[in-house]
Amino acid sequence: MRYSTVVTSIGPLLGEFFAERIIVLFNEDAPEELREFAVIHQPDDTFEAVQPGDLVCFGSHDPIRVTAVGDVANKNIAVLGHAVFKCNGNDEAELPGDVCLEEVPLPKVEVGQTIRIEAGG
Repeated sequence: MRYSTVVTSIGPLLGEFFAERIIVLFNEDAPEELREFAVIHQPDDTFEAVQPGDLVCFGSHDPIRVTAVGDVANKNIAVLGHAVFKCNGNDEAELPGDVCLEEVPLPKVEVGQTIRIEAGG
């Protein structure tokens, strides 16, 4: 397990990002203006650097493979609980904070759901 967190709230504008196959995560310290479009979560103390080939699991939905990790994505996750998941299948991140995932439909995100990042096999 590289990372594990529980969804505590969902911003009302998340659907606009979701339509573009993007999920933005912030921990509970996020400023109010960022909460509107984000999944707010409470991480546990687990953190290991995310790498291509790892799996992101949204609750009981099928895992989604990580295809690329931006230069500052791991620092953002570790320090801010901030991640930008993009289901675009890219093998290089467009932005330094991106975590690119397979190009698949995003699963539903719900309050109380656990989001995990597991080492790929």
